[in-house]
Amino acid sequence: MSDALPITRPLSLQDLLEGFGSVSAPPSKGEQMVHRLLQKQRELSAVELFAKEHADGTINGSKLPDQARFYASLLPATPVGPGQQYGFEVDLDRCSGCKACVTACHSLNGLDDSETWRDVGLLIGGTETLPVMQHVTAACHHCLEPACMTACPVNAYEKDAFTGIVRHLDDQCFGCQYCTLACPYNVPKYHAAKGIVRKCDMCSNRLKNGEAPACVQACPHEAISIRIVDVSRVTENAEADHFLPAAPEPYITLPTTTYRTTRVFPRNMLPADYYSVSPQHPHWPLIVMLVLTQLSVGAFAAGSFLEGALDTELATAFRPIHATGALVLGLLALGASTLHLGRPLYAFRGILGFRHSWLSREIVAFGLFAGLAVPFAGLCWGLPLLEVSGSPWGKLAGELVPTLSLSVACVGVIGVFCSVMIYVFTRRELWSLERTLIRFSLTTILLGVATIWLMMWLAVGFLSDDEWHQLAQNLTRPLARSVIILTTLKLLYDISLLRHLATFRNSSLKRSALLVVGPLRGFSIGRLVLGVVGGVVIPVAFAAVPIHDPIPFTTTSAVFVGLMWVACLGGELLERYLFFSAVSNPRMPGGVRS
Repeated sequence: MSDALPITRPLSLQDLLEGFGSVSAPPSKGEQMVHRLLQKQRELSAVELFAKEHADGTINGSKLPDQARFYASLLPATPVGPGQQYGFEVDLDRCSGCKACVTACHSLNGLDDSETWRDVGLLIGGTETLPVMQHVTAACHHCLEPACMTACPVNAYEKDAFTGIVRHLDDQCFGCQYCTLACPYNVPKYHAAKGIVRKCDMCSNRLKNGEAPACVQACPHEAISIRIVDVSRVTENAEADHFLPAAPEPYITLPTTTYRTTRVFPRNMLPADYYSVSPQHPHWPLIVMLVLTQLSVGAFAAGSFLEGALDTELATAFRPIHATGALVLGLLALGASTLHLGRPLYAFRGILGFRHSWLSREIVAFGLFAGLAVPFAGLCWGLPLLEVSGSPWGKLAGELVPTLSLSVACVGVIGVFCSVMIYVFTRRELWSLERTLIRFSLTTILLGVATIWLMMWLAVGFLSDDEWHQLAQNLTRPLARSVIILTTLKLLYDISLLRHLATFRNSSLKRSALLVVGPLRGFSIGRLVLGVVGGVVIPVAFAAVPIHDPIPFTTTSAVFVGLMWVACLGGELLERYLFFSAVSNPRMPGGVRS
């Protein structure tokens, strides 16, 4: 309205909205308040604006994919460039530990009740007067050098060349669970019902469509976001070892997750579960496989060594017995290993990762070991028949047997070394190269010697030959002494772990020692008792017989030799149980444990 005109009618609501320019009298205070309230009613509230944007599918006039438009600030604004990849960024100052991210990930991916791909831990520190508490959310770090991908024997992991996201291929996995041991951050989770491992893939399918991952969308404080990280910067940061207090060292796999905060943590900041210890999964099929394969290799190696000390006739008679016994136990071990697989029908895939996985190399080595051991055992039984028949093949077979025996032993030793490296690769202190190599080597030699002793007594019982009796008389004492020495060395080395109980720092080895004398005390005592009885007490009874007195080959003495072997085997099985259960598992910060 241009000019003010005299009022010729009562004021309406429209007049109040349009102003009082046409009214000659100025508005009263009450009329001004009504005007402001009516004007405010025409503005939409935050909830109404949010609802309108959902209904229109627009924000600031631009059309974006559903949901992602509300979290655009939490996603990268530019594409990934050369030398870059995606990575999680966590603002610790915003994280409240509400676990909305855990719930969203669980719901979107259809996880089981006890299954999580994202976890929330707790860091605590400070003083009694000024305590500090910090929640930490963590999922897969999509590392530059993912240990899970390197360890996998079936190539069930792939790292996207463009985004850097590490994805697990469920259809390719056969459930060996090696990646769960290799990952220092405990990211891959084994699903027993499905028989495979699963993990976070940063909701890669959603990212392709401009949608944020479930955890990013669900966080009410916008503490989680997806950022583009420079590979060179991640490598530099790993060199400085700056990740999270007491978390696994980042140089192992070069994780790309960034944790940022404006606060300075106190020097004593540690995970809430830092001093908590709990036994790990024992993996019984692996226990049986490792002990029996090492027994088999040791028996073949000790048999080959013993054959060199025997004349041709005795060696020819002894070979079928020790070769068959060692072969049967070796094949039993390989059969037991398939029980550890979630999908054993796909065991043939285990050699696909030979170029990078020690597990694939172990499978190939022991496969070749069995492939050589079977014809060797068959040749040992057939050689006497060929020699009796006068076949020209008899001489060739006789020359081939010693070479084949040595080949079986050498390939078996390579297989044992691959077994050692499987656990060394995990970077766990209890499974270091020195410790694992000593343990596995002593087990191989000890059980090999004990098995040869048992086989020799079986030969005496079955053959009932004077020469075998004389051979057993000559070898029983040296074999008994060897078992005593090897068992003593093995037990002393196992007990040496307990010296870490006296250290002040709560190191990985101290936590293992605490498990051995704590929750695993019964297994530790059982291992010690069986080792002493089978490896010391019974052999001492045979070794103590004076050299000029004959060793009686009675049923009782044969039973004691059998008990010696069973006790040694049982002691090594329990030692391997402690090998798996007492290891300190590296992990991200966890919560308070009951």
